[in-house]
Amino acid sequence: MAEKKTILVIDDDPDIIETVQTILSAKGYGVISASSGRQGIERLQNEKPDLILCDMMMEAIDSGMQTARQIRQHNSDIPVFLLSSIAEMTAATTQISELGFNGIIQKPVEPARLVSTVQSMLG
Repeated sequence: MAEKKTILVIDDDPDIIETVQTILSAKGYGVISASSGRQGIERLQNEKPDLILCDMMMEAIDSGMQTARQIRQHNSDIPVFLLSSIAEMTAATTQISELGFNGIIQKPVEPARLVSTVQSMLG
C-alpha cells in the first residue's frame, strides 16, 4: 500500500482549513494545519508534508509571500500553492513562481479543482 501523502494547510480562517481538510481527507490524504505563517514554519521543523497550501493574506497583508519565501529557504523540494481569494488576480499581475509558489488555488475552494491540483502534483 502506498504511503499516505500529507498536505500542510496554512490559513488563518478555520473554516477554510476545515473545508480543505474534509475534501482532501475524503480522498485519502493526511492533512495538518497551521493558523499563521509563523505556525506553519514551526510545523515544518517537525513534519515534512508532501505539499503546502498557503493563504496570502493572514496576519499581515503579504505574510503568505513571506511564509513561502521562508519555506523555500529550507524546503525547496516541497510544492507550495497559493490559497487565496485574490489568487487569480495576483497571477494576472505577477509571476507566481517569483512569489515562491508553484501554483494557485482560488478561494472559495472548488473541491474538484483542489483534488485535481493535488493529485497532479502528488500522484
